[in-house]
Amino acid sequence: MKRLLLVLACAALTSVQAQSPSKTATKATTAAPTADSKPAPAPPTVPVVDTQEIEQKIDGIVTKLDANDRLSTKLDGIATKLDATDKVAAKLDGILDKLREHDKVLDKLATPPPAPTKVESTPAPAPPVVAPAPPIAPSVPPEALTKLQANIDYVWIIITGALVFFMQAGFVMLEIGACRAKNTINIVMKSFLDFCICAIVYLLVGCPLMFGTSWLGLIGTDGFNLATLAGDHRVYVFFFFQLGFAGVSCTILSGAVAERTKFLGYLLYCAFFSAFIYPVIGHWVWGGAGATFGIGTADGGWLQRLGFIDYAGSTVVHACGGACSLAGIFAVGPRVGRFAKDGTPRLIAGHNIPLVTLGVLFLWFGWFGFNAGSSLSATEIIGRLIVNTTISPAAGGIAAMVSMWFIQGKPDVNIAMNGMLGGAVAITANCHLVTPAAAIAIGLIGGIITTVATIALERWQIDDPVGAVPVHFACGWWGTLCVALFNEKGFDMQSLGVQALGVFAVSLYSFVIAGLFFIVVRLVIPIRATEEEQINGLDFSEHAANAYPDFQTTEQA
Repeated sequence: MKRLLLVLACAALTSVQAQSPSKTATKATTAAPTADSKPAPAPPTVPVVDTQEIEQKIDGIVTKLDANDRLSTKLDGIATKLDATDKVAAKLDGILDKLREHDKVLDKLATPPPAPTKVESTPAPAPPVVAPAPPIAPSVPPEALTKLQANIDYVWIIITGALVFFMQAGFVMLEIGACRAKNTINIVMKSFLDFCICAIVYLLVGCPLMFGTSWLGLIGTDGFNLATLAGDHRVYVFFFFQLGFAGVSCTILSGAVAERTKFLGYLLYCAFFSAFIYPVIGHWVWGGAGATFGIGTADGGWLQRLGFIDYAGSTVVHACGGACSLAGIFAVGPRVGRFAKDGTPRLIAGHNIPLVTLGVLFLWFGWFGFNAGSSLSATEIIGRLIVNTTISPAAGGIAAMVSMWFIQGKPDVNIAMNGMLGGAVAITANCHLVTPAAAIAIGLIGGIITTVATIALERWQIDDPVGAVPVHFACGWWGTLCVALFNEKGFDMQSLGVQALGVFAVSLYSFVIAGLFFIVVRLVIPIRATEEEQINGLDFSEHAANAYPDFQTTEQA
């Protein structure tokens, strides 16, 4: 049926094309020519249709479209409209053209592609499968990221350095409250002026000797132009942080020799300590730390080369300051009335225990900068440093309170707070190497050591009004040894030997040099207040002032 319809369509198309010229001619003859009219154009030549070729095409199309019912329906419609009209003829021409194009497409699809030519060469590897590219993030140069991290580190160092500086306020309050009211101004003046002197001397002399290029691992030899460097030099950040440590170590002596030391002698000690004691032992342990900030070299002092570890200063700051305090106590002797003629200790109570408590809390607060700031970088390590600096002092305070409660039958407020400070000193050297669980043990033992050392000093008739030697010297030793004893990587006997050697060398040097200084100064000026001056109070005899003018603060009527 399909074939018949297509043949009829083809025949109709042929007849229409054959009749088209006669129709045109008839129209031309019917129209009468006029004088003005132009001759009609010749009719277009109609190509002769090759019916045999069309029939061959029809055979191919029919065989390919046998299953196409929709086309059959359309062909039926075409057959009914084959009453020879020009419009139908034009439509049939379009249908035939589309059928020819469709036939060409089918022929191309049916023709198989030519077989590829065999090449003897090694076939190229298949291209790798490329994963979809992630969203393109804004490009940041590595140098910019490095600079940003460095600036963040500098801000962190400044903030923690300010916390260390704030410890000066804690020392002032602790010493004032632990001593008698008649010596308040003297203590304030010493604790204030010692930092002022330390800042100047440490800038001009102390810091270069501590962090300059090492000579035989003993002392720094350059960097004395520190005060003239460009304004954007990174060493200033490092200097400020280290100055706080020097000031803390220097002021430890103030409480140990309080209430009987002459003001001028103490100021001379501060200048000497900041130039020739603290910088020397600091170079032995930390001498290479300044290289990152543009001063000295990374090799450092002889203890640093041996592998001695003191992260934040149990030895450099506290054992050194405690050893100097012990030398100062021997140089000035005990306060008038502290011990009876037979050596029995007498209590000389402080005048303001709440002020002592506030001072201790200020010191604890500043200790977060002391330990966490020693990382010299604002990185993830500061988290555990802060936690250990919280846990160990807390354990120390509890242990000291319980131990004294056990010994004398009642808890002692001063011992409890000194135990907290002892736990803080003990964790200072090792806070980066121990777990919080180990920090509890370190603090507990540090609190007990503080209690035992305080009782021992009384029995040996060594007068220490604020407990500087038990807290800083004894617990400084303990914390330094804990670097090897509680290291999270395991105990190392060789490390313990190096730690013991280091803290012994620092303590011996500090004690001997400070003792020699006091001997020499005592030959020139008096460093111990007279009995009368002590009874009247150093506020009156040294400064002609009274911290509490509305109250009687001397022991005389």
